[in-house]
Amino acid sequence: MAAATSSQLDVRHAAIRRAFETLGLDALIVTAPANIRYLTNHAGSAGTLVAATGAMHLLVDFRYHESVRQLQASASACPTLRLWPVAASYDEALLECLAETGVTTVGFEAAHLTVARHEWLVRTAAARGVAVTLRPTERVVEQARVIKDDGEVAILREAARRLTPVARAAFEMVRPGTTERAVAARIESAIREAGFERPAFDTIVASGPNAALPHYRAGDRVLERGDVVVLDFGGVLDGYCSDLTRTVAVAPPSAEAHRVHQAVREAQQAAIDAVRPGIATTDVDRAARSVLEAHGLGEAFGHGTGHGLGLDVHEEPRVTRPRADVAPVPLEPGMVFTIEPGAYLPGWGGVRIEDDVLVTARGCEVLTSVPYALIPD
Repeated sequence: MAAATSSQLDVRHAAIRRAFETLGLDALIVTAPANIRYLTNHAGSAGTLVAATGAMHLLVDFRYHESVRQLQASASACPTLRLWPVAASYDEALLECLAETGVTTVGFEAAHLTVARHEWLVRTAAARGVAVTLRPTERVVEQARVIKDDGEVAILREAARRLTPVARAAFEMVRPGTTERAVAARIESAIREAGFERPAFDTIVASGPNAALPHYRAGDRVLERGDVVVLDFGGVLDGYCSDLTRTVAVAPPSAEAHRVHQAVREAQQAAIDAVRPGIATTDVDRAARSVLEAHGLGEAFGHGTGHGLGLDVHEEPRVTRPRADVAPVPLEPGMVFTIEPGAYLPGWGGVRIEDDVLVTARGCEVLTSVPYALIPD
């Protein structure tokens, strides 16, 4: 597996340019790194893209000139790419690009361009006579990224598969006397051993009462007999993120651990069973939430049921409760997201179970395949 092919990039560009027509834009300034990568295959830590109707203008500094040239000589070359060397200031180079290309109505990613940079661009363009109007846009590229193409699905499927040996290594570490940090270190080592580029996020190892904190990070606590331990980890493969959570116990688990674990597993299965094209993300959330409510754990489930996966570990679609200000999002084939209900009881601990799923034409495919047992084999 590798970067997107030129033909795949061409399809992505066409979708973005159709959005230009709807929004009345000549071009879009793209500053979010994941969006730049999605449209060009450039994976550097710096860069600015001016996506125009006739070309993709990629602004990068000296560190990336050669890598972009090599990319352009491969099967993953970005169609119509024009490389703009940045000598010192990205914003200076951006103004030069806008002036030379002659675009007049240009969108920018409002969620990713700071107020200070926007004000500088507007002020300096006016002072230099660059006739450009900047318009804020929301989620132009992100909306295209929601539906994964065949290449993206293949990477995400492989990334999910590689989490199995990582989970096995984690389970082997869950024993009395081990610290949370030691378990996390082994998980992150196993992520590298499995061929991932890096962890997708800070690994969560939450034991005993710490498991009641949904986004707790691994600390110095020593695992004790009877603890439940939430293990939440993921890896990045070819730029794409995987994400898995299992909750296991340091034997012997209590009756309460069995009760809560079983309830959360039932809630997760209900949500998975609900996934199919046309159903709203809010209905998937409701399927999980109603099961936990029936078990008397509704108040213990305070976060959403899932989030999209892709070049970012948290992206669209969001699988959560309805909001009056947000229209329901119907599921479509090609969407990939997590399903991760949980129940958190302060003073005792918590349980979360998470898998990655792909929406198919008839339902869904669960991409991850790690056992759910409270006491792993």
